[in-house]
Amino acid sequence: MSGAEEVRDDTALPGERPGRGSPLAEHTTLRLGGPATGAVVATSDDELIDAVRAADDGGHRLLVLGGGSNLVISDEGFAGHVVRIVTKGREYDNVGDGVVQLTAEAGEDWDEVVADSVEQGLGGLECLSGIPGLAGATPVQNVGAYGVEISELLVSVDLLDRRTGRVRTVQAADLGLTYRNSVLKHSDAAVVLRARFSLRDSGLSAPIRYAELARTLGVEPGERVEAAKARQAVLELRRGKGMVLDPDDHDTWSAGSFFTNPIIAEADLPEVIAGIAAKVGADQRIPQYPAEGGGKLSAAWLIERAGFAKGHQGPGGRVALSSKHTLALTNRGGATTADLLELAREVRDGVRAAFGVTLVPEPVMVDCEV
Repeated sequence: MSGAEEVRDDTALPGERPGRGSPLAEHTTLRLGGPATGAVVATSDDELIDAVRAADDGGHRLLVLGGGSNLVISDEGFAGHVVRIVTKGREYDNVGDGVVQLTAEAGEDWDEVVADSVEQGLGGLECLSGIPGLAGATPVQNVGAYGVEISELLVSVDLLDRRTGRVRTVQAADLGLTYRNSVLKHSDAAVVLRARFSLRDSGLSAPIRYAELARTLGVEPGERVEAAKARQAVLELRRGKGMVLDPDDHDTWSAGSFFTNPIIAEADLPEVIAGIAAKVGADQRIPQYPAEGGGKLSAAWLIERAGFAKGHQGPGGRVALSSKHTLALTNRGGATTADLLELAREVRDGVRAAFGVTLVPEPVMVDCEV
């Protein structure tokens, strides 16, 4: 998420605290990353817009930072300026037919947004409980969990268009929302200011699609339950996998799921499945799910079958796969980004060697790569 190519550090941005003393590790859930040239903490739209416009007008590299839950930042840090979004505000508007539109400012803590919507008696977001990060990042990533994706609920976003310097509203249908992706991801073209979601006032959840969640709730797939009950079940499942932030639990010092579930083109799927079966045994069930244009495989299943167990350690034991979930690469204390990337390469290359499937990292890489 870097900005212009030219680096000019001689002019501070509006409201910026200059200096390279503060590591960005303080603002990421991995607790990794070196310092930036300077930082702006934007508490309002005006502060955010002014800082971004000044960076663009001045030819500065710019990193727009939210909750830091989906970032891997190099040990050297970011040779440019950082704008941290901490804007706040939530509004609920009854639009009729049992539908309530929730507007959340980009700097709102996502799980607090979900919790508040459930407390308001609204259904739709409950399966997205416990996901770290800010509301403004959810459309960028098309965040999804337990059978629900943001694309199903998102109405529109307000964006600062960095090419024109203007604010515009963009409908969800125009954001190219696909599995863990959108036109906003891996792009510097726009900054999300706020997002709007369509929720139901019935107090019931979205249909429970995810088999594990349905079992936990004791219902059949497709049934609805009280939104609060679904939220509690999701939080319990996520905690069991180390996916709810806890400063005392190193299994949560991560960027969540490090690799996306690979989507295999329909024409290639039979050959890929046959190759995997030849390695693991024809009697083993290979998890696969429908996906646009083909089939989606389980990255966690592939990682485990390639020989990487929960808790598998990387360099010096400073990084490791979570002891609760093989998809999370975790900082065990004293780690560097280089340590994390070495472990990520080991896992990626091991899965590719075993099954011919290349796993793709889910987090945004800042001045580093796997």
